[in-house]
Amino acid sequence: MSARSFLDTNVLLYTDDRDAPAKQRRALDLVSDLRRAGAGVLSLQVLQEYFVGATRKLRVDPALARRKLELFARFEVVQLGVDDVLAAVDLHRLHGVAFWDALVLRAATRGGCSILFSEDLQHDRTYDGVRVLNPFR
Repeated sequence: MSARSFLDTNVLLYTDDRDAPAKQRRALDLVSDLRRAGAGVLSLQVLQEYFVGATRKLRVDPALARRKLELFARFEVVQLGVDDVLAAVDLHRLHGVAFWDALVLRAATRGGCSILFSEDLQHDRTYDGVRVLNPFR
């Protein structure tokens, strides 16, 4: 797996989800594969959403969630600016994508990714050159 690939929050959350063991294994394998290939990209938004979701929904201890954030932050982390927020608004308006998902798509574009791994967007659809793949299908 050598294509630059963006990981959405749900992939990171499944690494902690013991109630979904098949998805947990797939998420762990995907994170590991992208780490080895040096091809994984995240955004500050995804890191923030991971912490909130892990501690609130999955009841991960905040100290452990913080440690995992440090590990996830070893991927390239994209930081968006105002122009990216405006571009996300345009994605939202043109494609009917939820605004927060549009920000993730914009971060994937900004990070030079051709793939976005997510289960929140339509599988196999391409937005501005970024192909969405649901790794749990």
